[in-house]
Order: sequence, then structure tokens, then C-alpha cells
Amino acid sequence: MEALREGRFAVAAETRSGPVPVKMISGLLCPAEQEELTEWAAERMSAVFGGIELASPPYPFNYTDYYRDIAPRLERRFFVFDWLRHPFGLVAWKKLAISIEAESAAEAGGGRRVNIDPGYLDGARLVLASTKDNAQRIYLRDDVYAEVTMCRKKSGWITFSYTFPDFASGVYDEFLDSARNSWRRDLRARGD
Repeated sequence: MEALREGRFAVAAETRSGPVPVKMISGLLCPAEQEELTEWAAERMSAVFGGIELASPPYPFNYTDYYRDIAPRLERRFFVFDWLRHPFGLVAWKKLAISIEAESAAEAGGGRRVNIDPGYLDGARLVLASTKDNAQRIYLRDDVYAEVTMCRKKSGWITFSYTFPDFASGVYDEFLDSARNSWRRDLRARGD
């Protein structure tokens, strides 16, 4: 609370008509070096979420073996979508992401080939959706939870004890700052 009073955190205030619009971001885990699968997933996400404004480079993902059902070697990428939206869409975005994962499994004749983690960012936070409950997650509806995965201080991104190790490593910070800057430009263009 003291940090908030002292202004050490960036703040996303509410507008008169509700919360500030957010920038949708989605993490994608795919088998390493399978560019055609990454392109397939990006096309499917673009078809349901809108145009892709920013795409990260591939990051090696070796922080956990939880996703070994997808492939032994994975890469994570991020996609930022090209317009501001209301944060209440998080549940729908997660449901759509699950349907794309299921489609990838059906095309492979079995297990999923991708993992998609939608969320959003604004000036103060990165929020990710999950279907798994945990102490730090808030239930929204339809078996979907929201988690503030990281917060943005004036000096950079800060993590919590529960932040996923890959996010906590700082390897994504530069890309997340680019996404946050895109959010800021879009918000200014709207006049907010």
C-alpha cells in the first residue's frame, strides 16, 4: 500500500465509463523449430482475436516439463493484437484459446500441439487467464480465473512469489515494454 501511495507503481485509472481499455496479448507455446505450426496458430488467433500488431521472437522454453505432452523442446512467443478492448473479454478469450488448442489436437489426431495463454496488459499490470485455480487467482466465471502475473513499476516489471519462472527471469521484459508502449500510443490516440 505504501508503494502505491508513494507512486512507485504505474497506475491504470478508471475512465468515467469504466476501466481503461487494455491491450490483448497471448503467449504461445509450440514445439521448437516448427515454424509452420507457429504460423498456423498465429493465423487462427488472428482470425478470432483480430490482427496481430506485434510478434515476439521465439524464446527457448525450458523452465518446466509440465508441457512435455506438446513436445520435448518448446519455444514461447507472444502476440499483441491491434486494438484496445474491454478487460471483461478475458473469459471469452480464454475459451477461444482453448478451442484453438483443441483444434490443434484434432488435426494431430490426439494430444494438443500448442498451448495458448491469453491475457492483457495496461499501464500497471500483465494479467493472464487460466482454467486452474490457485491462491493468487480470482475466479471470473465459466471455470476461468485471472491472475496479475506481473506489475509495472516506473523502473520496470516486478514479479511475485507465484510468477511463472520464465516471466520472472526478465527475458520477456523488453517485449512486454514494447506491448505496453503500444497500449499507451493507442490510449493517447483515443484521447483517454
